[in-house]
Amino acid sequence: MLRLGRNFKTKVIAKRIKDKGILSKLLEQGIKILLIKECQKIANIKIDIVSSSIQIIKGEIQKINLFAEDINYKDLLFDAVELEANYLKVNFKLTTKELYFKNNPIIKLKISLSQNSLETILLSNNWNYIGNMISKKILNQDKLQAIKIKNGQFFIKASEDNITISNDEQIEIQANKGKIFLKSRSYNKTFQIPIEEKIYIKNVIIENNIINVYANSSISF
Repeated sequence: MLRLGRNFKTKVIAKRIKDKGILSKLLEQGIKILLIKECQKIANIKIDIVSSSIQIIKGEIQKINLFAEDINYKDLLFDAVELEANYLKVNFKLTTKELYFKNNPIIKLKISLSQNSLETILLSNNWNYIGNMISKKILNQDKLQAIKIKNGQFFIKASEDNITISNDEQIEIQANKGKIFLKSRSYNKTFQIPIEEKIYIKNVIIENNIINVYANSSISF
């Protein structure tokens, strides 16, 4: 069996970078500018566009891979986001580096949330109504007090009339028919998290005390 040496692999990678050309690099920069514009905060952005110069001139992108960390999008905090999108139709203005999607591409998403991020979201002024809905619908308490992720399990603490319930209640997180559901076995109650219709949740997994949400979504800017 013929084995490819390190020098050959290096040449292949260098050729790919060379073949990518100035248009792909400008497009990657355009997407980066768009993300920075849309988000209040975003870090460690990595974008890889797989498309020929001819395709880009025609307004077509074969594939985009994107990774970013420490994201604040409309006061929604994400520790990390990975996405992949295929077969996009775009309008990219070289002079201003502005990018517009001419179609509504479907993207594959992985969103990672830590205990701190999720608690900050659900206790914030903009989103605490969802946290309180969770407490009311599942625990019959009027206010969410705290969230904990420990040993691969998810817990919430709630209060009624400003009196905190001392015990953390374990909550199961499930994905079903494109939605996220929270379930308490102790109270035998289930609550559906309100999310946009364009987002289809495929799976939710707690790994290393991080909640990873896998989803498909259309996207438009």
